[in-house]
Amino acid sequence: MIQFKILDKADINLVIPLVHELNHSNVSFDLLKQRFSEMIEQNYECAVMHSDDKIIGVCGLWFCTRHYSGRSVEPDHVYILEAYRNKGLGKQFFDWIYKYIIGKGYEAIELNTYVGNYKSHKFYFNEGFNILGFHFLKKL
Repeated sequence: MIQFKILDKADINLVIPLVHELNHSNVSFDLLKQRFSEMIEQNYECAVMHSDDKIIGVCGLWFCTRHYSGRSVEPDHVYILEAYRNKGLGKQFFDWIYKYIIGKGYEAIELNTYVGNYKSHKFYFNEGFNILGFHFLKKL
């Protein structure tokens, strides 16, 4: 049975293998541990998808208020293990996330996805998302 929940802060390191896989191992486990220990103390929560006792999906949630959209949530590092894809679980996960964030009083959801991740683009268009702008990054 598939279940969705917000991960306890103390268990945040359980998602590191999935996020490491998502990033094609470009960010080390140690650096991910360091960053997640900082993130969990900010306006961040981590939603997970379980099958039995195994985490099969992850979605970070950043909470903020934006001048143009109001109380907003940004899903981040959305990832489902390959063996569980194309089964409608992404839709179920996001339906759960929508209900969860509405229950917390948030009114908008926006996200970034990599330019070459065409499958995610199709998914988000099907979920009713529209392209609002470009995401830029400059490493210092």
